[in-house]
Amino acid sequence: MTFPELPPFLGEALTERGYSSPTPVQAAVLEPQALGRDLVVSAQTGSGKTVAFGLAMAGDLLGDDGSIPRSDRPLALVIAPTRELALQVSRELAWLYGKAGARIATCVGGMNPSLERRALQAGATIVVGTPGRLRDHLERGALDLSSLAAVVLDEADEMLDMGFREDLEEILDATPESRRTLLFSATMPRPIEALAKRYQRDALRISTVGDDRGHGDISYQAVTVSPSEIENAVVNLLRFHEAETAILFCATRESVRHLHATLQERGFAVVALSGEHSQSERNHALQALRDRRVRVCVATDVAARGIDLPTLSLVVHVEIPRDAETLQHRSGRTGRAGKKGTAVLIVPYPRRRRVEEMLRRAKINAEWIAAPGREAIQAQDRERLLGALLQPVELDETDRELAERLLAERSPQDIAAMLVRAHRARLPEPEDLIENTPEARRTAQQERHRPGFEDVVWFRMNIGRRQNADPRWILPLLCRRGHITRNEIGAIRIGPAETHFQVPRAIAGKFAAALTRTAGTDDDEEALLIEQSDEAPREAARQNRKGARPGNDAAPKYQPKPHRKGFGKGPGARDGSTPRAKGGKKPGPHRRKDK
Repeated sequence: MTFPELPPFLGEALTERGYSSPTPVQAAVLEPQALGRDLVVSAQTGSGKTVAFGLAMAGDLLGDDGSIPRSDRPLALVIAPTRELALQVSRELAWLYGKAGARIATCVGGMNPSLERRALQAGATIVVGTPGRLRDHLERGALDLSSLAAVVLDEADEMLDMGFREDLEEILDATPESRRTLLFSATMPRPIEALAKRYQRDALRISTVGDDRGHGDISYQAVTVSPSEIENAVVNLLRFHEAETAILFCATRESVRHLHATLQERGFAVVALSGEHSQSERNHALQALRDRRVRVCVATDVAARGIDLPTLSLVVHVEIPRDAETLQHRSGRTGRAGKKGTAVLIVPYPRRRRVEEMLRRAKINAEWIAAPGREAIQAQDRERLLGALLQPVELDETDRELAERLLAERSPQDIAAMLVRAHRARLPEPEDLIENTPEARRTAQQERHRPGFEDVVWFRMNIGRRQNADPRWILPLLCRRGHITRNEIGAIRIGPAETHFQVPRAIAGKFAAALTRTAGTDDDEEALLIEQSDEAPREAARQNRKGARPGNDAAPKYQPKPHRKGFGKGPGARDGSTPRAKGGKKPGPHRRKDK
């Protein structure tokens, strides 16, 4: 399939960039029934949707001669959820509309707003930005949307999920009713339906989810590991694949920070991307990846939105995505533009069922495998080294003279062995992982007991996750009540309704006696029960699930008081819940506004 007849400037730009045929979403927006209409498009990440909506806007922007007429006010507006995605969209539209005379202004958080205002005043014809910064320019009078012919909401589902509804509504309310609205979203939840109904007229629905070639080129793998060996599995996956560029996804900034430091210590060239990094730091990190000075990026979901790296061939989900949509968004960073990519989920043994269900919902067939071990990595290293050394190279006289001197001192076999050793010395050392069998896992668990905890007694407390139980306040409480130190408390297992912990048998009697003496000494803990448990935590948890349901009279009634540190209650919170922001939305990293 080839592109239909396009305005000359756009056709030339596509040819220069190597485009010979459209992707499914690009072909769909160029169909006769889509021309001039509002569109609601379901398309996955990596499907070529930026070029798609660029082509869809052509009829609204170009004059009779195929160029964009001069205007003091923007003719098109593209709204994206993150800085990286907005910058990527700007780059794409710059080459697509460059020959047509487009002037593009990018308005995103972290950049100089004064320079952005100047670009807007100079007569930008296409404006690309994030909701928060665009709203700021609109309220200050720097952004005039009265002449807008088309507005694009890119990754609209993500913008609503991040809490940008009010910003989007204020921006869209300032646009003329005659403008076209093109809504692109990977998923179509109810809030998206409501947004489309309010701001679009007779919109044509287009869905290419499931047949976009962008995700057809991704090979999915699920690697099962012990929860304690996730970092070692990451090291071995990076060493096994030796991808030109790889992204490792974590759930939080803290996880990104920790894994980034760990990989640096292991000898990997790695950068980090999360919400705590400034725009300058993010730009430097991305440039280092594009220049191939580093090959690994550790990132959170939001920070990696909009990253487009042509050499990215490996995505590793270090922490399991929260849902199927996040899984697809993360994985869509690779397997783009017809190139092959691999997405690997690292799955702790206890969470396999949850991941299997997520993969079913996403209609993804993943291969379940064990993490690569040392022998498999060394075999890959040998093949890669042979391939690199046997490639044809141009040698000059200096190289040959040095080779002759080496041959005079050492045998060819010794020289080749030294070359192999020098190559291996530059590579991080693989990790030894627990064999993926029940017997090996049990043996490793026994070997990893802390010294002094070979023989323990289990105790229980009548509080759990429902009462915000947290080791940060449980440990000091146990030390105070039982007259022991932190080092004399072993594993802590927090369940839904109760918590179990270990004490060495040698001091269990003394600990129990101290609990009896100190019971009721603190008003905050009148209903808190600490006693020896006759059951292992797993069996006790099974009984909890049967008997301690919400509303059940058997459920523990102990509730921590608001003023105690570590219970998670803030000003205005009720019943231990998280305080809600204005409009009823929960605050959190995924609600962060990108101004």
